Amino acid sequence: MPFKLNIATMGVTRLKRKDRKNKARANNRQTRIKQLLLTPVIKNVDMDELRAQFGEAPKNKVAASEETAAE
Repeated sequence: MPFKLNIATMGVTRLKRKDRKNKARANNRQTRIKQLLLTPVIKNVDMDELRAQFGEAPKNKVAASEETAAE
């Protein structure tokens, strides 16, 4: 045999499409985490104070009509 055939040596191929997809996944994940961290966390909410801001809750229409009918 004048030349040696080396089967173990293979050409290196890069999976460019897969590489782009993996980088895009990582970037999307990072931006998603950043967006979630941008929203402020609401702590120690005083429900009575919130209810006072909106005023009295409207009465049920059925109960209101019964009161007017009884009078």
